[in-house]
Amino acid sequence: MNINFYLYIVKCADQTLYTGITVDLLRRVKEHNSSRRGAKYTRSRRPVRLVYSKKFRNRSLAAKAEYRIKKLSRKEKNNLLCMTNKR
Repeated sequence: MNINFYLYIVKCADQTLYTGITVDLLRRVKEHNSSRRGAKYTRSRRPVRLVYSKKFRNRSLAAKAEYRIKKLSRKEKNNLLCMTNKR
């Protein structure tokens, strides 16, 4: 069985960005907005809005991409978002 993993970035109400991975993108964004299962970081910054996602064929690839994005500066993350929104 092949399960896809998604790397995602949400923009919080305070304009900060949160990056994570999940197998169910819609459920995870909903959790960030309305559940105790959302990340502690986003619970106090609701609502969040999905601004980026990318599908990977396994958890390892998604986690490596998440690590690379988390190391980027805010400016670099915004540039990534601008580039993907132009497509």
